Amino acid sequence: MRKYFVTAICLLTCLAGISFAQQQAPTSNQKTAEQLTDDAVALMRKDIRSQKKQLVAANMPLTDQEAEKFWPLYDNYSADLTKLNDSRYALIKQYASAYNTMTDAQADTLIKSWISTDSDVAQLRLKWVPQFEKVISPKKTALFFQIDRRASLIIELQLISQIPVVQP
Repeated sequence: MRKYFVTAICLLTCLAGISFAQQQAPTSNQKTAEQLTDDAVALMRKDIRSQKKQLVAANMPLTDQEAEKFWPLYDNYSADLTKLNDSRYALIKQYASAYNTMTDAQADTLIKSWISTDSDVAQLRLKWVPQFEKVISPKKTALFFQIDRRASLIIELQLISQIPVVQP
């Protein structure tokens, strides 16, 4: 299991790094660059979701009956998580556009919004635990959320390492 997890995490990390390297490429047409960046990020996020699903599949010991119920639930959970990650991406774009001219009020709003999004993700996981426990055991549910959380943390670490900190 560890071998699959490490390999998948490396793939997720590489995908996240590629996207943000593309995002910083200079261009003469700002609107086109923004659209290209949005398209690149959308593709990268789709690839990450696919890799994350493969990671879960490789590490979750599911019976055929469990898998039949687990995967539709997983897809619904992932859709909810994607909506929250849409908010996170919007915050990153907002931060990037205000980076050089950021006011104290903007900084305050952004950090509170970021923390609120983190809280929303935690609440989402809490909401989904009992739903997963209806189709797989509590131990398998715990394993799933460990895999999900670890993958999310590694992706987030890669992401935030590409974002410069606020200059006071």
